[in-house]
Amino acid sequence: MKKFKDAFCGLKFSWTHRSIVIQFLLAGCIFAAGLLLKFTPGEWLAVTAMCALVIASEIFNTCIEMICDKICPDYDETIGKIKDLSAAGVLVCALFALLSALIIVLF
Repeated sequence: MKKFKDAFCGLKFSWTHRSIVIQFLLAGCIFAAGLLLKFTPGEWLAVTAMCALVIASEIFNTCIEMICDKICPDYDETIGKIKDLSAAGVLVCALFALLSALIIVLF
């Protein structure tokens, strides 16, 4: 039970980070569009999975950035590359989510 409590505390804390809030807001817009476009159950499954993937990757990215900042508060080239790679992971997830949305809407 404590693990769930900790996880919900982490989720609550995630709302203090602008990039994560933006991802949640975009997911809300996508769900609103799904209601308007009357997504099928399969489309809802794909959209929900993609939104969860993007939000989770943004949470992991934020964790990596926080760890890097704690370990090395000053600029470090290697830390910079680690942060860039982490952000690239979010970008890849977001681009595939966008591609999935376009496939659903256009086909």
